[in-house]
Amino acid sequence: MSKRVTIAEVAEAAGVSMMTVSRAINNKGGIGEDTRQRILQIAQEMGYRPNNLARGMVTQRTGTIGLVVPDIGSPFFAQIAKGIENVAYVNGYNVFLMDAENVDREIAALNSLWENRVDGLILCTSRLDQEQLKLRLERFSFTVLINCLLETDMAGVCKINVDDENGARQAVDNLASAGHTHIAFIAGPDYLLSSQQRLVGYRSSLSTHQLPFREEFIRQCTPDTDGGYAAAVALLNKHPEITAIFAFNDLIAAGALRACADLNRHVPNDVAIIGWDDSSLTSLLTPTLSTLRIAKRELGATAMRILNQLMNGEQLVEDCHQIIKPELVLRQSTAVPSFSTSKPNPKDI
Repeated sequence: MSKRVTIAEVAEAAGVSMMTVSRAINNKGGIGEDTRQRILQIAQEMGYRPNNLARGMVTQRTGTIGLVVPDIGSPFFAQIAKGIENVAYVNGYNVFLMDAENVDREIAALNSLWENRVDGLILCTSRLDQEQLKLRLERFSFTVLINCLLETDMAGVCKINVDDENGARQAVDNLASAGHTHIAFIAGPDYLLSSQQRLVGYRSSLSTHQLPFREEFIRQCTPDTDGGYAAAVALLNKHPEITAIFAFNDLIAAGALRACADLNRHVPNDVAIIGWDDSSLTSLLTPTLSTLRIAKRELGATAMRILNQLMNGEQLVEDCHQIIKPELVLRQSTAVPSFSTSKPNPKDI
C-alpha cells in the first residue's frame, strides 16, 4: 500500500506553509483564489486526501455527502452521479450513494444518511408527498434537489430542475412540423415529476399545432428497453395510424426501435422516434436516434458545487434555483437515413 500523502508534503511541493494549504483545502479566507486553485491542483496530482476523522473532531463534520437516486442502474442518474463525485473528490468529500427504488427504500435511505450525519444531501427526484418530503428535508442542514417538486422554499435547500415541459414541446413541435398528425407518447412512471411535466409539454405542443389529444396514444412503462418494446408493440398494433413516437428516455426509444423492426415498420419512413437523454447508446442504434440532450455530468457537478458553497457558508456563485433547458439533437430516426448524424455529447460518453 502506498504511503499516505501528508499536508506537509503538499505544502513543500507548493512552496507554501502548512497553514496556507489547510486554508486552501478547507476553503477558508486569507489566500487568493489563484493560489487556492494551484494548491488544490498540486494536492490532487499528489493524491492527497484530507484526514476526515481528524478534521471531523475539530469541525464536527463527517466529510461525507449523501446522494439518493431513484434508479441506480439508470444511465441518466449514473452520469449525474459521476459529475457529483468528481467535484466532491476535489473538495475532500466522500459520496454515499443510495438507491431509492420505492417509497420505503427512499425513506430508509434518507433515515440512514441522517443517522450517519452526512454534511449535505443531494436528492434526485422523490416519490414522497410534500408533507413527507418537507419533514425529512428539515433534518438536513444543506440540501440540493434535482428534479424534485418542493412547493415551498426552505432554508438551506437549493433546487435544480430540467425544463421537461420545454423539451417535450421541442420534440413534438419537430414531429408536428414534419407533418405527423398521429404522435404517441411513451411515458415513464407517473411518480416521476419529469414524466408528468413531459406529458404537459406533449399536450401543449399538440394544442399549438391544432392536433387532438388522444388518451389512447399514451402508454406508461418501466424506463427500460423491455418496457419501451412492449409499449410500442401495443400502441402500433392497436393504432396503426401512429407515425411518430416521443419516448420518455433513450432506453424506451431503443425498445420502440426494436418493436418497429419486428412489426416491419420502417424508421423513420413509417414511424419517426425521438428519445431523451442523449446517452452514448443513441449513435450505436440503427438508425441513430434523435433525442433531447441534457448535460448530465455538468448538472451533477453544478449541484455539488452549490452544495459545497452551502456547507462552507459561502456566497453562492451560482443561482440557488436553476432551470436546465434540453437541446433537441436530430439524427436518422427522424430523417431520411442518408442525413448526416450528430454525435453524443463527449462529456457523457
